[in-house]
Amino acid sequence: MARFNGVKQGLAVWLWAIVTSAIIAAVAAIGGSKYNVLAQLNLPRIPVDEGDVTTVGLVAIGAAILAALLGALLGGALGTRFHRRVDAAGYSALTDQQASERQI
Repeated sequence: MARFNGVKQGLAVWLWAIVTSAIIAAVAAIGGSKYNVLAQLNLPRIPVDEGDVTTVGLVAIGAAILAALLGALLGGALGTRFHRRVDAAGYSALTDQQASERQI
C-alpha cells in the first residue's frame, strides 16, 4: 500500500486509527456505566490522587499518539523505499531477460 507515497499512506492509516478510536470512545460514553467492564472486574487500585493520575494520563496519551504518528510515517516511508528496491530489481531482471532474448 505504501508503494508510491508511503508517508501519505502512513498518515492516512494513523488518521483512520484516530477516527476509529473516537467512534469507540463515543459508543463507550453513550453506553455509560451500565457497560463499564473494568469497574465490574474489581481490580486492585493504585493509591494515588486522581489529579496526578489525570495529568500523567494526559501526558502518556499524548506521547502514545505522537509515537503512533511517527511510527506510521516512518513505516510508510520504509514501505516506499522497499517497493522502490523491488521495482528496480524487477525492472533490471526484465531488461536482462529481454537483452538475452535479442541475442538468441
